[in-house]
Amino acid sequence: MTNPWTYILWITVLGTLLNSIGITAGYLHRERLSMAFLWSAVAVQGLFILWLWMALSHPPMRTMGDTRLWYTFFLYLSGAAVFTIYRFRWISIFTTVLGLVFNIINIARPELHTEPLQPVLQSAWFIPHVSIYMFSYAVLGCATLLMLINLYRHSPDRQQAANRLLRLGIALFGIGMLLGALWAKQAWGNYWSWDAKETWAAMAWTLYLTALHCDRKHTKTAAIVSLVAFMALQMCWWGIRYLPQAADSAHVYG
Repeated sequence: MTNPWTYILWITVLGTLLNSIGITAGYLHRERLSMAFLWSAVAVQGLFILWLWMALSHPPMRTMGDTRLWYTFFLYLSGAAVFTIYRFRWISIFTTVLGLVFNIINIARPELHTEPLQPVLQSAWFIPHVSIYMFSYAVLGCATLLMLINLYRHSPDRQQAANRLLRLGIALFGIGMLLGALWAKQAWGNYWSWDAKETWAAMAWTLYLTALHCDRKHTKTAAIVSLVAFMALQMCWWGIRYLPQAADSAHVYG
């Protein structure tokens, strides 16, 4: 089978082009055309992941590079969904630019995706745990951006959208942690060990939950707390690799 990574540059260009046309059409008030292009970009990124999955004979969730690939897909998905539901055109600019950055990093480091799947990762819990987590990361990133922008350009619609995204992201994050706990019990005998990743995950989830409770009456406080939560989320995702405690974490595989 052809190595999909020989086409990663073209996939990146195509996804970015489709999103860019969709964004432009949105600002020209061609909403149906905009949605068609935005969802086409989602499909391109998703089909590329599926192609890579087939080529590797296992889900591409092994490395940080793999998670960036999924995060880009869920960013595109979140941006298209938010525009479809709320008609917030600028959210797709954020998701497109951030997705482009992650794809460029993956183009620069394609070797990350060729590593074999370790035995501990060959579990039924692996795919739902990682995919739900990455979806929650993308949704919470969009929610954080909406809350911050709402501080300077307040609107009831924007606040409602941020609140709903926050609820969805927190729920997905919670489900991801629950699945991870069940997997940990099966793999290591303990539901929770308070290693570096689990500690930062619990911190990020608690902070986002705090932001949700502050959102209706204390908009500024909620936005600040959500920004801190987003930073904690980055530590949970990739920042722990640079901590001294990472060497003892069961969640660092390479």
